[in-house]
Amino acid sequence: MAHFETVFLGAAGAAEPIYLVMPADTARNAAPHILFVDDHREMRELVARALAREGFRVSTAADGRAMRKVLADSRIDLILLDLMLPGEDGLSLCRAVRRESEVPIIMLTAKGEEVDRVIGLELGADDYLPKPFSSRELVARIRAVLRRAGAASRAPKRPKLYRFDRWTLDTGARELLREDGVTVALSTGEYDLLLALVERPQRVLSREQLLDLARGRAANSFDRSIDTQVSRLRRKIERDPASPAIIKTIWGGGYLFLAKVEGS
Repeated sequence: MAHFETVFLGAAGAAEPIYLVMPADTARNAAPHILFVDDHREMRELVARALAREGFRVSTAADGRAMRKVLADSRIDLILLDLMLPGEDGLSLCRAVRRESEVPIIMLTAKGEEVDRVIGLELGADDYLPKPFSSRELVARIRAVLRRAGAASRAPKRPKLYRFDRWTLDTGARELLREDGVTVALSTGEYDLLLALVERPQRVLSREQLLDLARGRAANSFDRSIDTQVSRLRRKIERDPASPAIIKTIWGGGYLFLAKVEGS
C-alpha cells in the first residue's frame, strides 16, 4: 500500500487550503514538483494522490490567488491548469504566468472546448488534455513535457547557434534574436517547434512527426496543436505571415522549413 505525506502550505486568503502531497519516502526536493489548479476539491485530491503514487510532489490550489502563493513560495516544475475556474479563468492565469515565467503548463479542458484549447496554446500553454482523462495518460503527458523542458541541457552536441534569414536561434540561452539585436520571446512549445524545424531544413515534416519531435507524443487525426504553434511562429519570424517564406505549408504533407540554416 502506498503511503503519503500531506503538508499544509497555507490558504492565501482563499476559501480552500493549499496542500503538498508526496510519497512518504520521497526526499522533499528530489522529485518534480507539480502544481495542480482546480476548483473541485475531490478532483484535486484524486489527481494529487495519483501523481504522488508515480513519485511526483504535488501542490494543489483552488483558484488564481492560491496558485500565485504556491508559485511565490515554491519552485514549481510544471502547472496543471484547469480551464474553467471561478474568478480568473485558466486562460487568464495562463497568460499571467507566461508573462513572468517559462514554467511548462498543461491545460485541462472539457471535450467540447476546442476553441479554448487553441487559445490556450496561443497564450503559451505547452500541451492540453481533454477531460475525462486517465491517470496513465496524465502521467505520460507530464513526463513528456518535463522531458522537453529539460532537453536543451541534455544535448551537448547540438550547435549553440542556428542562423537563418534575419534570425539567430541561441539554444544555450533558448532565445530568438533578430538581426538588429532584438530578442523575440518564445514559449516552450514555440521554441521546441522552431528547433525541430531548423534542425531539419528543406525537409517536409508531417504534423505527426513535428508533434513527436517538438512535443514528445504521438498525434491523432484531430490534433491541430502544431498548426496553432506554426501560426504563432509565423507571426513572429515571417515578414508577411499571410505569405510565409520561411515555413511553407505542404498541403497533405505537413510543413517545410525553406530558409537556409547555418549552425555553429
